[in-house]
Amino acid sequence: ILLFIFGALLYGFVLNEIRSVPISEAMFQKGFSEFRNPSLLIDRKNYTLSLFEDSVLIKDYRANFGKSISAPKSKANDNATPVGEYQICSIDTSHKYHKFLQINYPNLDDAASALRKGWISQKEYNEIKFQFYYEGCIDRNRILGGNLGIHGIGKFNFIIKNLPFVFNWTNGSIALSNEDIDEIFSIVKVGTKIVIK
Repeated sequence: ILLFIFGALLYGFVLNEIRSVPISEAMFQKGFSEFRNPSLLIDRKNYTLSLFEDSVLIKDYRANFGKSISAPKSKANDNATPVGEYQICSIDTSHKYHKFLQINYPNLDDAASALRKGWISQKEYNEIKFQFYYEGCIDRNRILGGNLGIHGIGKFNFIIKNLPFVFNWTNGSIALSNEDIDEIFSIVKVGTKIVIK
């Protein structure tokens, strides 16, 4: 068993080294010297996070998602990753998973859907709406959840990033290797648009 685990990690390490292209080189290859309008597209089906400059794809990253991948996030503690359009609303550089780019989940579409289904009250919807427009980040809602974003792996980075298969382990957030979140962190800012499909 130990030999198999070691072999799998070695194989994953070699794959990562082959696929690894520094962001500066990826930008140069696409004809850019700096980011002016970065955005992120997260594809749950293909396990990727794609970095764009305006409408030009610059680089793809391997991503891990919530433990429950079958459906989009709809309630707290469902361990699913949300689907929709979001923005980075807060950046934490000393998070237990290395760095954390919080997204403004639940957004107004998530809240309106929950209101129509009778999961939240009109008062709760109005609170989410106020926070969405005036505070950026939405407080964790007892029904819909919250405190989701893009983060690194943390102390198990070497093991998880070198697995030759996808291991979905988060509470609904998007996890990248510590090295990849460092690259993303150097480019994005509060307000950067994120589309999760």
